[in-house]
Amino acid sequence: MAAPTATGQPTVAGAGSDRIDKEPQLMHTSTNISLSPELFEKLYLAPKVPHTADIAGRYANATPLGFLGFVISTFTFSMVLMGWGGASGLPAVAGIFFFTGPVLLLLSTIFLWIQAQFFPMMVCGLFCVFWLSFGLLQLPTLGLAAAYSPTGDAAAGVLSKEMNAVIALYLLVWGFALGTFWLFTIRINAVFAGIFGFVTIGSWVLSGAYWALSNGKLQKALRLQKAGGALLFIVGLLGWYMLFVIMVAEMRWSVNLPVWDLSHYWKKTDIELATMENGKND
Repeated sequence: MAAPTATGQPTVAGAGSDRIDKEPQLMHTSTNISLSPELFEKLYLAPKVPHTADIAGRYANATPLGFLGFVISTFTFSMVLMGWGGASGLPAVAGIFFFTGPVLLLLSTIFLWIQAQFFPMMVCGLFCVFWLSFGLLQLPTLGLAAAYSPTGDAAAGVLSKEMNAVIALYLLVWGFALGTFWLFTIRINAVFAGIFGFVTIGSWVLSGAYWALSNGKLQKALRLQKAGGALLFIVGLLGWYMLFVIMVAEMRWSVNLPVWDLSHYWKKTDIELATMENGKND
């Protein structure tokens, strides 16, 4: 008796039949791309650990998205601080504090959290809240400076000792936070470590500029502001280079740009937590 198959073609049932049609078998293959710890750290700016490596391969790399927002904002900020072309004041570029930087950094933070990329997630989240919080100081509509003037004059408040001392303390704390992150970047590569090294010093230099302004030393404050801007400009240059390196690798260009990998100076990180707790890693 002929029985229809899934394809609609009859097959002959019976013990002696040798004319049984066989349906073609579709073979699904998956390609697993294995990244070395060095390449993983170059792409994701984070040490490679087993669970993050597995999850990261399922999604697009979100690290360069946050880097893009960071470098555009940092470059703009640094050039204004140095007064290029007669630039002065930041309200005209307030967009970098609320949209260019924070939007891309926030999206990257969320995506990296989903990918279980701990360190780059922390980095993007850190700079996201910096741009947002510092950007609030540049909005005259909030009247923050006027609160520091007995007469409610915003111009007097901007030059007041109290307001500038508060901002100086804020940037001082940020320098310590950035310095803490720098300690972890020396595990990855020299370019990334350079970014955090220069931005840490730049934060402290800008803190010094606000301290000088709070004491009425305008010329000293201006010199420190330009010095801080120059340091952030270097940060921007290194950031552009690191962004380009990541994009070159992701777009599979046959160009191997150096980042001066530092991971080989440290113990390997692509190990399970249980192995690390048992002290079996070498």
